[in-house]
Amino acid sequence: MKELELKYGCNPNQKPAKIFMDGGEELPIEILCGRPGFINFLDAFNSWQLVKELKEALGLPAVTSFKHVSPTSAAVGIPLSDKLKKACFVDDIENLDDSPLACAYARARGTDRMCSFGDWVALSDVCDVTTAKLIKREVSDGVIAPGYEPEALEILKSKRNGNYNIVKIDPDYVPKEIEHKHVFGITFEQGRNNFEINRELLSNIVTENKNLPESAIRDLIISLITLKYTQSNSVCYAVDGQAIGVGAGQQSRIHCTRLAGTKADTWFLRQHDKVLNLPFKPELGRPDRDNVIDGYINKNEEDVCAEGIWQKYFTTKPEPLTDAEIKEYLSKIDGVALGSDAFFPFSDNIERAKKSGVKYIAEPGGSIRDDLVIECANKYDMAMAFTGMRLFHH
Repeated sequence: MKELELKYGCNPNQKPAKIFMDGGEELPIEILCGRPGFINFLDAFNSWQLVKELKEALGLPAVTSFKHVSPTSAAVGIPLSDKLKKACFVDDIENLDDSPLACAYARARGTDRMCSFGDWVALSDVCDVTTAKLIKREVSDGVIAPGYEPEALEILKSKRNGNYNIVKIDPDYVPKEIEHKHVFGITFEQGRNNFEINRELLSNIVTENKNLPESAIRDLIISLITLKYTQSNSVCYAVDGQAIGVGAGQQSRIHCTRLAGTKADTWFLRQHDKVLNLPFKPELGRPDRDNVIDGYINKNEEDVCAEGIWQKYFTTKPEPLTDAEIKEYLSKIDGVALGSDAFFPFSDNIERAKKSGVKYIAEPGGSIRDDLVIECANKYDMAMAFTGMRLFHH
């Protein structure tokens, strides 16, 4: 297949639309089910690059959940604790720990479940049955992987009345070194960002604390590779083998740090005993539970514990999660990694990061206020590496 006609571009009025290879070569993909759209393919190709790089960097199966050309999370295949399984809605899956790929999916899809609603999934490895079963029961637009076990493919083909988008990509495909983009009829040309993110990138530790344990190196690499495919400006919190808070596309870096920090806090609080034991009505669907949990934790548009409202969601009225309880719970969090796609211009980013348990930081450096940022990191005994490499993605 040398080109594929699409229904429309980013919006229904943008026609015609298609994907093809400039040199007339065969596309490196095969459509196994469904009819992916323009944005689907943007998500598919960006997400595939992310998981491919994670697998190459860490040697573990990797999964990412993408929405609107940015990851909601990315994770590698590490077994989940019992609490995390419950928080990610996978505690009912038998033999989950036997599939590292399914563990990676459970982490990536379970991190920011509200943002992952209707996502695109990328798998670094051949999709197995356990992973397919997990994908099938979530609201999702499609999946890309280097292959699918026969039974797993049949499970996925049954999703969305047989219209679920399933893409197989050639894992050996290597794009050209020069890439082009058209904006307003004008062609932009640049070298492809082939910069390799690995542990050597973290060798320039500029803080008094020089200790970067293996777990922190892993999490910083996950954070930085995630940022490489996140719309800039962006920062990413990571811990325990997964990205837990991605702040994408903000004009101000402190807004990135706050946004991602709030997502990280919500991820931690989903594992609070009060949240894990919310008395949901059995007929309440998973997406509704996600919305209610977010409202319960963050006290958003609707007070889910208020009289006349709680009855819609719960069998009994739950006790609210108080601000004091939230503060106490989050105060015990430590060992979180934070990556930034460009330098932190002010120390306020470090102050906000501390509130979400950040202990390890990787950022390019190069600000005229680097000394103040380092001083703030030293105040909290953080270990911070200057990578010297910006990771903007647009």
